Amino acid sequence: MNAARPTLVSDLLSPGAINLNLKGADRDSVLRELVEQVPQLRARPEGRETLLRALLERESLHSTGVGDGVALPHARNALVGLVDGCIMVLGRHPRGIPFGAEDRAPTQLFFLIVAPTVTEHLSMLARVSRLVRDARLRRDLLNATTPEQAIRLIRELELKMQVPASAGPASAAGPR
Repeated sequence: MNAARPTLVSDLLSPGAINLNLKGADRDSVLRELVEQVPQLRARPEGRETLLRALLERESLHSTGVGDGVALPHARNALVGLVDGCIMVLGRHPRGIPFGAEDRAPTQLFFLIVAPTVTEHLSMLARVSRLVRDARLRRDLLNATTPEQAIRLIRELELKMQVPASAGPASAAGPR
């Protein structure tokens, strides 16, 4: 982690960790697709299975579908030893699937969060939760044509959210 500023969600995303065309027809198949996108686990089938089991266990307790077409799949606990640092995977389903969100809307955007410690897990969950409340970001991600564009959209919103409250509209615009 960078001491100068907190790790951003966009720092954790790479084009190889983004799938803008998920094909699964149900929750379990989409979760499997997301797990397959984790670059650090591509050569570790046992790691992928461990992560998938943890995600399915978490979903059996309560859906990670947060509504507005978004789900934040994550394990109930940090996955100590499975990964060395936080990992984020973004998936988009063109039509959306039922994912158990309280608003019953089909889920199209999935942010898979994998973390080795509870602190990192909670920090990333909070950061992503804050981002996906932005209706414009959700809409723009549904229309993104490349993984790079999706990362850029997320980074732009994160940087905008970091502007200190004291830098209101007048001071943000610079001298008059």
